[in-house]
Amino acid sequence: MRGFKMTQQGGVRRAFAVLLVCVVGGLASVTAAQAGNTTITSVSVPISDTIGVPCANGGAGELVDVSGRLQYVVRVTLNGDRFSFSGQTSYQDVKGIGETTGDTYVVTGGARGTFNGSFTNAESTVTEHINLIGQGAAPNVIVTIVSHFTVNENGDVTVLFDKFNGDCG
Repeated sequence: MRGFKMTQQGGVRRAFAVLLVCVVGGLASVTAAQAGNTTITSVSVPISDTIGVPCANGGAGELVDVSGRLQYVVRVTLNGDRFSFSGQTSYQDVKGIGETTGDTYVVTGGARGTFNGSFTNAESTVTEHINLIGQGAAPNVIVTIVSHFTVNENGDVTVLFDKFNGDCG
């Protein structure tokens, strides 16, 4: 197993993306009278994902299945044709189990993200921190992911990247 890998069967980034689509859809129905309003929403959703951990299984690596809940706190501000979305997630009772060894992990961390723009262009950045705290002989793992995209007034994605960093320790 080479490097860290997330399958994105669930997880924070995909959940943020779905949430962003919902926010943008909601923004389309905003009236001028609502401009300048800020709404804060909190919701908890189930998650399930798989993370490849290269230092697990005595260094041979293995996939770790994680599941639990994500707590979202979302803030949306509208001002004229501009919008600002910020969100924060935190893991709630998320546990992981190694597919090969059965090693167990407690998962902590979360993500912060922003989505800003107007009805003609936008950009988003999400920074996610995942801490897999090994139980017993299982190694501790810290994963950081930074995702960004920019969309111009023509709807073209002009910038798109994910930076992924993992550290066993």
